[in-house]
Amino acid sequence: MLRHAIAPARFFTQVPNEILRHPRLSPAAVRLLLWQLSLPEGVDQPLWQTAQQAGIKKTAFVRAKRELIAEGYVHEWSRQGTAGRWATTQLVSNGPLTAEEALAVRREKEGEPSPVEPAVGEPDAPSVGRSQEERTGENTSHLPHPLAERGAAALASVSHRERKLRLSGRDVRALAPLAGEWLLRGATLAELRDALTDGLPPKVHSPAALTRNRLLRKMPDPAPEPTPPPQQLRACEGGCGRVIRPVADETSCRDCRSDAAAAAYEDVTGAVAATKRGMAAVRAALCGGL
Repeated sequence: MLRHAIAPARFFTQVPNEILRHPRLSPAAVRLLLWQLSLPEGVDQPLWQTAQQAGIKKTAFVRAKRELIAEGYVHEWSRQGTAGRWATTQLVSNGPLTAEEALAVRREKEGEPSPVEPAVGEPDAPSVGRSQEERTGENTSHLPHPLAERGAAALASVSHRERKLRLSGRDVRALAPLAGEWLLRGATLAELRDALTDGLPPKVHSPAALTRNRLLRKMPDPAPEPTPPPQQLRACEGGCGRVIRPVADETSCRDCRSDAAAAAYEDVTGAVAATKRGMAAVRAALCGGL
């Protein structure tokens, strides 16, 4: 097989082959990562907005982002501002980074940040390449306050029962919105607890980082949109005496609609035929007068 590659003169991005051939990244995850890496330097654009531009649907985006976080290509840090709103800082790299490496890159780019726990990546062979950090408008301030409180209570309960996941009060407050998002998506407290505690390693160096990683990586899919209730029964207005349940804005049953369409078609074809006959009569009269 012959291959011929023409190097672009400008507007190109160098992409490691390991991304294109990654065995655990879905096509949507690869597409999202490549689109994000192709943005010009200095462009401050969150992943969800890039997903919209790349034509990635919401459910596929959630899964793709989860995969990129699990493989170490995306790291996130959440912090609460003075006004109480939660903001997320994202780091996107063309090579997998450990939590420590990602935090070092972040410190290099913005200076020493306030003490926050990093997200945990799980790459096998770190390869530092071009990275891009984005401060996004993503936040969880839309969560109902009771859900955030329940999320905090669930984390506190896990922390109390599982010694390996002992969290400080600050850690619980920082991670409560993520736990609340689980509840918003229909997860039970037992499911949340099992996701955090199943298969823990023998030694946990950073309980907050591990908890955050699992909350993000195992986040359940968004709950499906509720099905609208069926419309009320109504009498068919076509005169047949039937009772129908409209699906949209129908006012008559299928048979009456078909009969009405057939009658309208006959009226149109009759009118066309009459017009043709009239035009033929006119032509005949004109020809006879010549």
